[in-house]
Amino acid sequence: MTTPPPITAITATTADVTRLEIDGAPGTVETLRARALDSFGHFTAMQVRGSRVRGLGPHLDRLDAATRELFDQELDGERVRELIRHVLAGDGGADGATGVIADASVRVYVHAPGGTPSLMVTVRPPIELPAAMAERAQALKSVPYVRPVAHIKHLGGFGQAYHGRQARRAGYDEALLTGPDGLISEGAITNVAFFDGRDLVWPDAPHLTGITMRLLLDRLADAGLPTRLGPVRLRDLPSYRAALVTNSWGVSPVRRVDGLDLPVDDKLMAAVSEVYEAVPWDLI
Repeated sequence: MTTPPPITAITATTADVTRLEIDGAPGTVETLRARALDSFGHFTAMQVRGSRVRGLGPHLDRLDAATRELFDQELDGERVRELIRHVLAGDGGADGATGVIADASVRVYVHAPGGTPSLMVTVRPPIELPAAMAERAQALKSVPYVRPVAHIKHLGGFGQAYHGRQARRAGYDEALLTGPDGLISEGAITNVAFFDGRDLVWPDAPHLTGITMRLLLDRLADAGLPTRLGPVRLRDLPSYRAALVTNSWGVSPVRRVDGLDLPVDDKLMAAVSEVYEAVPWDLI
């Protein structure tokens, strides 16, 4: 069986920001300098299709909760929506492009350079995973690292970026973050879950509850797939039948963790994917 190339290879052309606005205006030298010199902040990442987003409410909740915790202020969800709509509408972006963009990868960053929350919205091309589960199956390399303040999607993630890059250089798709005694927490840019034949188990070590993970947690049990959080260690993995990862791109099976091959459970992936695909798209 031919080993699939790293999933990250399909996103190599999506690195360039096609549009960027700060509080509804094109970035300037001054506003961009403020962000370049300030790594204290947070963000959310979403896939936009037809000017809609899955789980828009949870995205807005995430931004508001982190803004309250980091800056002691509320963040109005309608303001966030207005700024996303504005940059997608195409009144002038980082490259001077105009025209409505309906499908995109969008990130909303929150800083507070003057004490008041300031939002930078970036637009990149949309990311599409391969349709076939076998082609999107990922190989994970375990690394000894746990993100600080893991419940916030914060900036300055050098550790996870470093380990993710090292994993890809070694031929893997993603880094699997672990703590003492091989306790698994999450991927560098994903959540991970393991299937024991009955339950889908999400590691309960410190982690960020991603939007896709949250959407699935709210719905899998109703679809007949028991789901729970619990401790998972590297040494436990041979006892699991399958695994999967989730992020804003969607849901993908895991084919290998370090030297352990895991089968792609087609029935499991079909069930989880069906639940995810049924999540409604919210108009921005």
